[in-house]
Amino acid sequence: MVSAEFDPFAKTGGLADVLASLPKALARRGLDVRVAIPRYGSVDLTGVSRRPGIARFDLPFNGRREPVRLDAVEVNGFEVLLIDNEHYVSARPGIYGYPDDGHRFTFFARAALETARVLDWHPDIIHCHDWHTGLIPNWLRTTDRHAPEFADTASVFTIHNLEYQGHFDSSVLETSGLAPDGLIPHPTRDDLSNVFVFMARGILFADKINTVSPRYAGEVLTPDFGHDLDPLLRDREADLHGILNGIDIEAYDPATDPHLASHYALETLERRAPNKAALQQAVGLPVRPDIPLLGMVTRLAEHKGMDVLLASLPHILDRGAQLVVLGLGEPRYEEALCELALAHPDQVAAAIRFDNPLASRIYGGSDIFLMPSRHEPCGLGQLIAMRYGSVPVVRATGGLADTVEDVDPSADTGVGFVFRRYDAIGFFGAVARALELYRIPDTWTRIIRRGMARDSSWDTSAAAYERLYAEALATRRTQPSPALAAAS
Repeated sequence: MVSAEFDPFAKTGGLADVLASLPKALARRGLDVRVAIPRYGSVDLTGVSRRPGIARFDLPFNGRREPVRLDAVEVNGFEVLLIDNEHYVSARPGIYGYPDDGHRFTFFARAALETARVLDWHPDIIHCHDWHTGLIPNWLRTTDRHAPEFADTASVFTIHNLEYQGHFDSSVLETSGLAPDGLIPHPTRDDLSNVFVFMARGILFADKINTVSPRYAGEVLTPDFGHDLDPLLRDREADLHGILNGIDIEAYDPATDPHLASHYALETLERRAPNKAALQQAVGLPVRPDIPLLGMVTRLAEHKGMDVLLASLPHILDRGAQLVVLGLGEPRYEEALCELALAHPDQVAAAIRFDNPLASRIYGGSDIFLMPSRHEPCGLGQLIAMRYGSVPVVRATGGLADTVEDVDPSADTGVGFVFRRYDAIGFFGAVARALELYRIPDTWTRIIRRGMARDSSWDTSAAAYERLYAEALATRRTQPSPALAAAS
């Protein structure tokens, strides 16, 4: 597997969580899994078992020979390969946001591919995650198609979020070694036909493609969710699959989570109550067991539903609820939440930061967990919240629709509250339904128990990935790439 992120070494969102837990589940199934990531300057290996300097080699790149150092660490039963180069990797403490990101991730992807040669290890599958790795399937079908090391290697390309595509100028053509093939005309926008799009190349050339939920696999085929790449995805629809993300149920376990004031499980749900009081106290809200406490752990961005939340919040607060929000993001939303916290100190707490311990306390102490996303490829927050006994309110999109069954009190079914129309009225209606049932303890407890009993582990999804790998190998070994034919 090749990825720009990996928890705990480099993380901005769910991609890092998946890379920490999916390989673990696959390794348990007997697969030999290795993960390649950049060793950014901020990577901290303190206390990690490692084998430093397992390989060194020079990589011809951008007219120079760039030295590459390869370290290995053991994490969760599999090996993580850390790719280091002073100029493109370790001199940068951040993951993204540099003017030469196109060249940086071209270098990383090329170096990751070369490690297989250097280590004399020939993988059956190279599993590429998101746009940062989109050139690897391209190389395997073009410049490296006759390389004996990859004669029997297939590629799988996972789209975690199609919105982020890796758009760069045509200079990346030269550094990537793909100049002889030229740029690929954009399917819908002439203005992007002179742009080098990493995500598009992963889609075009991978043997198999998948998204991180079945619902999202259907959504990306449409103009509303396809972000101008839906024509490419419709051309590859036969090779496109949706596999739902899971969570690491050992890492996310209220019975052992060290950040919780009181440990509990499905069988000892009565022990959960002290966590609500501890959370209220930690964020400066009145400690009131009777008041419904709503929580959010999110990026503060429009597509996460912040506009809908802010429009609905006065009505939610009128119902007597408390709200705690943890996250970073767009300054306008950070400022709005801080102003609301000042205006309503007994009801709103805003933690504008990245804080894993507080995130655990929100999952374990809130009564209701809010995810009013405009779009959500999969979402992990709702899965963690249910495991911790916080009832989710979500919009019916992507993985949220796949994982949260709407509560039906008459049938005594459902694990959360779902709204469909993306607006403040729809969202508030779902929250209001939740607040009404919160006042009925027996009904509310049954909803919590159904959510906690839901299997959100990686077991089923890991088996689905194993089947996808087998299909990719069969495709790679029996037929030429349709994408290659189309592009040539």
